[in-house]
Amino acid sequence: MKRAFIFPGQGSQAVGMGKALAENFPQARAVFDEVDDALSQKLSTLMWEGPADDLTLTANAQPALMAVSLAAMRVLEAEAGLDLKAQAAFVAGHSLGEYSALAAAGSLSVADTARLLRIRGNAMQSAVPVGQGAMAALLGLEYEAALEVAREAAQGEVCDAANDNGGAQVVVSGHKAAVERAVAIAQGKGAKRAVMLNVSAPFHSALMAPAAEAMREALATVAVHAPAVPLVANVTAAPVTDPDAIREGLVRQVTGTVRWRESVAFMAAQGVESFVEVGSGKVLTGLVKRIAPGATGSAVGTPEDVAAFKASLQG
Repeated sequence: MKRAFIFPGQGSQAVGMGKALAENFPQARAVFDEVDDALSQKLSTLMWEGPADDLTLTANAQPALMAVSLAAMRVLEAEAGLDLKAQAAFVAGHSLGEYSALAAAGSLSVADTARLLRIRGNAMQSAVPVGQGAMAALLGLEYEAALEVAREAAQGEVCDAANDNGGAQVVVSGHKAAVERAVAIAQGKGAKRAVMLNVSAPFHSALMAPAAEAMREALATVAVHAPAVPLVANVTAAPVTDPDAIREGLVRQVTGTVRWRESVAFMAAQGVESFVEVGSGKVLTGLVKRIAPGATGSAVGTPEDVAAFKASLQG
């Protein structure tokens, strides 16, 4: 059976995530210690004890979610004998999850990934003054229709398609007034729901250009290796293994659309039947079921999930 391993993005964070992995498996504990050391911060304490408001801050949530994903991967390797090169066709991640995917596939070190995500979180937060940007989810409109809404709403401001999540779920991002116009326009064009999102910045829009430049500089300073298996990149929805192309994709991703629907559809078209979401939550598993109903989706983020995955390999 062809498998892909996929890694969640922001919004999947929760206080307590990864704690049971750390308590049960030394391999997981080692990842959390490595991330704490890389950031010179007890991020693991914040993850397991809160407060939730601090964990949700972009600069904390991004490396924290990566840490849980990589802890779970290390446990799968140790406990279930997972060999990504032998047992996976692709890796992919949603937004920040793309960094987790690259670390899992050996393209980036865990320490470098933690530091890059801290830089990314800070850069994305500071790119736009608080209150000037916004994001909204348009539900029940296909991607092309949502693009039309965004274009109509822009009126000289920025209103971009940030995430094409599949299942007629598209997120738009940009100037607050433009995004508010998009919500009103979408409702008039038959969207089932159009709701403003509780986010701190207009991610994946042209307003993130300063953050893209910050990432270009940061990525130039770290070693990027060819991943053990191809990464299906957010910005192209196509496989990439070349380190320079990976760097460029990570820069473009800051302002570009997360083409998740196309990414999952591409992997399914290549014969992937099983999508394994590694890390906190089950958001991507739900999206996979809508995009590729013929495939199976499972999530691995707890000791119980690890045991179930191990049993599935043996079965």
